[in-house]
Amino acid sequence: MKRIVLTGGGSAGHVTPHLALLPHLLKAGYEVHYIGTENGIEHGMIAQLDGVTYHAVKSGKLRRYFDWKNFTDPFRVIAGAFQSAHLMRKLKPDVCFSKGGFVSVPVVIGAWLNHVPTLCHESDLTPGLANKICSKFAQKIATTFPECAEALAPKGVFTGTPLRPELFSGSREKGLQMAHFTADKPVLLMMGGSLGAQSVNEALRAALPRLLPVMQVFHLCGKGNIDESLNGLAGYYQVEFLSKELPDAMAAADLILSRAGANALCEFQALGKPMLLIPYPKGASRGDQILNAASYEKRGLARVMAQENMTSDSLADALLDLLKNGNSLRQALHDAPPADGTQAVLRLIEEIQKK
Repeated sequence: MKRIVLTGGGSAGHVTPHLALLPHLLKAGYEVHYIGTENGIEHGMIAQLDGVTYHAVKSGKLRRYFDWKNFTDPFRVIAGAFQSAHLMRKLKPDVCFSKGGFVSVPVVIGAWLNHVPTLCHESDLTPGLANKICSKFAQKIATTFPECAEALAPKGVFTGTPLRPELFSGSREKGLQMAHFTADKPVLLMMGGSLGAQSVNEALRAALPRLLPVMQVFHLCGKGNIDESLNGLAGYYQVEFLSKELPDAMAAADLILSRAGANALCEFQALGKPMLLIPYPKGASRGDQILNAASYEKRGLARVMAQENMTSDSLADALLDLLKNGNSLRQALHDAPPADGTQAVLRLIEEIQKK
């Protein structure tokens, strides 16, 4: 039986691609082990899954800003590397797959110390700090964006992102029923991530008088961001977040308004949804969403609005134009290379074991 170690964490985006790969790995006969932190989001998402053995190691966060923990966390990374190296010696896996995030660094180093071939995956257009470090110890780095593969040559390989199969099994009818919408009017789905996007939430709500005459608005507003005064407004439905019902909401959507996280972009692309992207501004992130959105805009796969240019009127204008002229985007999305990188990543996992 072949054995694989998976790693990655710190955010849901560093874990969900593992969930897409897992059924295929188990079907192929792999014994699956996951190395993550004890209290990270990856523990909550992975530890209870059937067919996976979870191992916790120490890790420190890699920061680009001053923090007193910058003086202690390198020692946690070193300790985690020794723990990971010990686990690798004990498990003797055939291959390691890393999705990035700070927990992946000690694991990938531990794999390298034990001559275990490693495949990394980078979701954003430019590699994050963890993957920059891990790339030195990996055989290949699979990427969501072609630009990233070029930047990481000769190790970079453009694959797309592994996407969960349930994403494609949503029911438009169930999505409409959930929101109490009618089938004869277009649906805009607004997604801002698990915590929402407060500035976009406010602009969208202020734009509702212009939008609701021509479209219905399904608003995933993020935890704690419900506006009670809008409950019961015809054609508008708000909910903090969705889990199992998300594929139904996405199936019901004709248009998407979203931030520009790489995993979400791949999902929208795979579903062929015309999108208006409002990336996190540079001050709120390392700027990766701005680059992600620019790549999609350059390839004709999305419209983009900078947050600093967003008002309720400019947002309404852009969404109404997207509704009117969305067919060209639908065609470009249809003609683009596949966004679902599940099979391409699985092939690379097999390939690096044979070298």
